[in-house]
Parts: sequence; structure tokens; C-alpha cells
Amino acid sequence: MSTVTAVPLQPTKRSYLIYLWLGIALALIGAVALARQGDDPLTRNGRAKGVVTTASGLQYKILTPGKPGAAKPTDADVALVNYEGKLLNGTTFDKSQQPTPLPVTGVVPGFSEALKLMPKGGKYRFWLKPSLGYGDKASGPIPANSTLVFDVELLDFLPQSVVQQMQAQQQMQMQQGAPGAGAGGAVPQPR
Repeated sequence: MSTVTAVPLQPTKRSYLIYLWLGIALALIGAVALARQGDDPLTRNGRAKGVVTTASGLQYKILTPGKPGAAKPTDADVALVNYEGKLLNGTTFDKSQQPTPLPVTGVVPGFSEALKLMPKGGKYRFWLKPSLGYGDKASGPIPANSTLVFDVELLDFLPQSVVQQMQAQQQMQMQQGAPGAGAGGAVPQPR
């Protein structure tokens, strides 16, 4: 039989173990920070409280919920809105000076999608990735491939056919009231 002589290990100092665990914790924190730096702004924004991301990638946050159970605009409507559009750096590129009528289908795809989510009286903030905005084309003060941020308040909406009918009536009234605007340029005579 052989005899084995056991050699006892020297105990590890407690301070070494503390340094080891602190090093591991710092390495993990650094890895998470590096991973988050690689996120684009919309990915980070999507994790913020109250921000909803749709299947298309549109992000929105409800600032004022609007009237409970209120109808929402469709593609056949013209929306009356107050809005402000900004770039991610905070630069305002457009702002309504008064309530502005916008055909729901007459705006960039992300804005149209966003309008159809809003009830009357609602105020939302939207983030549009470039493919939902102007894409790789610059448009005025908006650089190509820009993410757009809009604050939009939906005041009301009407069907496009009603708006067109109102415009036609208004145009007829203006023509009837203008001198020489009657049939054939003759001024209508009182009967």
C-alpha cells in the first residue's frame, strides 16, 4: 500500500475574493453599457415607460388620452390638428400656427398610421423611423434618413367627401358674390 501525504492548501485571503467579485461585477456592468451604446435611439426609446411600438416600427406615447370611446380617423378623413415636428436633436422643422386640416392619406406613412390611432381630443407624441417618414430623401430642412418626432393634438376630423362638398359650396358662394362672376361674366340682376 502506498501512502499519500496530503498537502494542505493555503487559505485564500478574504480581500482577494472581494476584489475578484468586484472585478466580475464591473466587467458585467461594462458589457451592458457597451451593448446599450450600440442601440439606436428608437431601440432605447422603445424601452421607455409608456412608449408603444407598432408592427411597422412606429412608436407613440399618449400625452393626453382624448375622449373615451371617441371615433378615430380613417383613410377617408381629413384631420384637424395642431402639431410640431422635430428632429432627434430637438430642431423644430415644422409647426402649425393654427389648427391645420390634413388628409389622413396625404401625409408620410408613419404620420398617417399615427393619426388613425388617435381619438378626438387626444395628444400624442410619435417617433417615425426614416422608412415611415421621408426615407433616404432630404425634404427641406429634414436631412435624408432622419428619425422624426411629432407632437400632435387631434382636434376633430371629417370625411374627405364632406370637406370637398363644403369647399365647393364656399367656392360657389364666393363666385356668386363677386362682381362679374355670374354666367358668361354678366352680373345677375335682381328680379
